[in-house]
Amino acid sequence: MHAGRRFSLREVLWWTRRDITWFTFLAIVPTTLYAVAGWTWLTIPWVPIALIGTAVAFLTGFKNNASYDRLWEARQIYGAIVNSSRAWGVMVLDFVTTDRARAPLDAAGLRAVHTRLIHRHLAWLHALRFQLRQVKAWEHQIKVYNREYQKLYQVDERTNKLEDALVGLVPEAERTHALRSANAATQLLAAQSRDLRELLEAGLIEDFRHMELEKVVVDLLAQQGKCERIKNFPYPRQFATLNLMFTRLFVSLVPFGMLGEFAKLGEGYIWLTVPFSALVGWVFNMMEKIGESTENPFEAGANDVPITAITRTIEIDLREMLGEKDIPPPLQPVNHILM
Repeated sequence: MHAGRRFSLREVLWWTRRDITWFTFLAIVPTTLYAVAGWTWLTIPWVPIALIGTAVAFLTGFKNNASYDRLWEARQIYGAIVNSSRAWGVMVLDFVTTDRARAPLDAAGLRAVHTRLIHRHLAWLHALRFQLRQVKAWEHQIKVYNREYQKLYQVDERTNKLEDALVGLVPEAERTHALRSANAATQLLAAQSRDLRELLEAGLIEDFRHMELEKVVVDLLAQQGKCERIKNFPYPRQFATLNLMFTRLFVSLVPFGMLGEFAKLGEGYIWLTVPFSALVGWVFNMMEKIGESTENPFEAGANDVPITAITRTIEIDLREMLGEKDIPPPLQPVNHILM
């Protein structure tokens, strides 16, 4: 997520410099042929090009709206995870008590139970974010211009590993089982449910409180499923493909339409075709790229939901509830990018 006031012109130009070069080249070739070689037949009436441009604008607007809906839904889901996580911390501390314990348990033992339940929840948060960062074939961070942007602004966090994030949060056997499973986050929530059942049998929680805690686990599973739905089901490829193809078609035709328009102004004005064609192509291409960079909100891009920073915020809240002293600081944006 970009946490600054706006993207700077330098950032935008760096991101699209190859496109600008290509659009300029597309305009120079027909303009040179028209003005130097005398190929005046290269001109195309502006009306059909404008009709194509209108269709492209409608398709691009539709794609950008759909992409924004995916991004906003992802942010709402993580907002619900924040709320449920805080509720989990409060309920664990208040519901798990020794009032009806079937075996003696001192304050240190009770604190260990609280810590186990809350630390396992932190492990689930890390497992979920790592699963959501896995690269899919349809995602765009593998593209050259995105990789270069990440390298320039140092926002790539793919060097981190889940096994390192889980150290100290769950027992070694549980950590190993989660890492070997197909869905580590699901297994960690399953472990929470089993732990709650054992606490019920030990008398550390009563039936009603057990049901309330299980409702939170079920809610977390539901939020995880919503995240997985967005992650594993892309913006429909047919819409994305046609929008990209039509945008490229329109950008390629623009110089041929502008040749005739600027030729009407006089012989010297024909060279204005180059900058104005590049400008029009850049605008339409930027609209296409905006939708592209928004459609996958969990792929660790500069415009995605900052799930790592949100996870750190939850971790700080829950560790403070436990009264721990060694609390990590909030994540800060790096070059305005918050992951």
